[in-house]
Amino acid sequence: MSPAGAGVLMSNRSAHHPDRHQHHHAHDHHARAPQRRPAHHRPDRNGYTIVHHGKAVRFGPVVFWIVAGSIVVMGAWSAATATYFAFRDDVLTRLIARQAEMQYAYEDRIAELRARVDRTTSRQLLDQEQYDQKLNQIMRRQALLESRAAALNAMPDATPTGSIKPTARGQQSTEAGAPAGMPKPSPINDTVIFVTPPDREARLESRTPATAQPRTEFAKANGVDSVLTNLNTALDKVEGRQVAILSSVEGTYESKMRRMRGLITDLGLDMAQLEAATPRGGMGGPFIPVAKPSAEASAFDRQLYRINLSRAQVDKLTRTLSLVPYRKPVVGNVEFSSGFGVRSDPFLGRPAMHSGLDFRAATGDPVRATANGKVVNAGWSGGYGRMVEIDHGNGLSTRYGHLSAINVKVGEHIAIGQVIGEVGSTGRSTGPHLHYETRIDGDAVDPQKFLRAGVRLTQG
Repeated sequence: MSPAGAGVLMSNRSAHHPDRHQHHHAHDHHARAPQRRPAHHRPDRNGYTIVHHGKAVRFGPVVFWIVAGSIVVMGAWSAATATYFAFRDDVLTRLIARQAEMQYAYEDRIAELRARVDRTTSRQLLDQEQYDQKLNQIMRRQALLESRAAALNAMPDATPTGSIKPTARGQQSTEAGAPAGMPKPSPINDTVIFVTPPDREARLESRTPATAQPRTEFAKANGVDSVLTNLNTALDKVEGRQVAILSSVEGTYESKMRRMRGLITDLGLDMAQLEAATPRGGMGGPFIPVAKPSAEASAFDRQLYRINLSRAQVDKLTRTLSLVPYRKPVVGNVEFSSGFGVRSDPFLGRPAMHSGLDFRAATGDPVRATANGKVVNAGWSGGYGRMVEIDHGNGLSTRYGHLSAINVKVGEHIAIGQVIGEVGSTGRSTGPHLHYETRIDGDAVDPQKFLRAGVRLTQG
């Protein structure tokens, strides 16, 4: 191997060029004739020789390839380095662009997550506000229902007028100053419908949720939606019960007021005269007009206002009717021995006018006043025997004849149900009974007319 410019000759083996070998051998033989090699020495035929200007450098195959490989590796490295520096800007640009793209992607992802967090927070705040509003509404509604319940509890019971209260209530009526425990006379048939007053307490089923509510972030986990729904349902039931009670009370007062006015109309009495004759008693105080509910008032308030007006009218009519003798003078089962009108006289056997009702009773049974009034006669009175007459005002009066005893005096004020005497058989009588008369402006009228009106009033 010999480079062209240097004129170097490289020989691998001498056998490949015999002439040159022979010439070279002859030259060496003449030059080195005194130095002979041993007969057994053979030259190394493997290797590479580099000759330059008559100088030869011989390399072994291993060294040669190491050098050649190093040159190739250095050339490849140089080429790679040149290529890197040639394309370095593009690689860096693409790398930077890739890094920027990844950074932007991460920033977009972070922004999206922040937006989600903001939306979730906003939704939670909105839910909390809604739950707080619902809870405030429930609390206001609860307070309103409690105030309504207090108004219902303050209303007096609408007990039937002119009848004896049931003993289960633990007390007897004390109308118009009658002594406690004194039974009152009742209408003729002894049938009275007692309407049990409704339960007006209208208590709330539960008040604990209004005082302690879980926070909104735990709303779904703790079931606040269902709790609020149950509270609203319970309040709806309470409100419905209160409205039903109020409607029932209003209907009771209106019905009672119609029956009272109907009684006065049926008896042909003058309402104005009765009211004028009604004693006022110990009443008074400054005049404070009742405020009418405004246009924005609720239906409950307007209905409560109507009930209060009706109750005031019923109270006024009750005081007025306390002067009307529509009750029985005796307590217990009623049995007539003789009615009002024309009958055969028990002593003479001839037709005669009977001016009252004869109630069969035993001697000594108590006789009670059928209305408030004032005693105008108490003593012996001809055919009446022992007789008590009570003036009830407005031309109304009652007489109680054939008494065996008299317990009142002339001028004494009598209350409904007060015992004024005892059943007997004095005067023109054939046996123990009570002769009872009802008079208007001095004229006797059928007492059954009053008693029947009292039955209609109590039975509705």
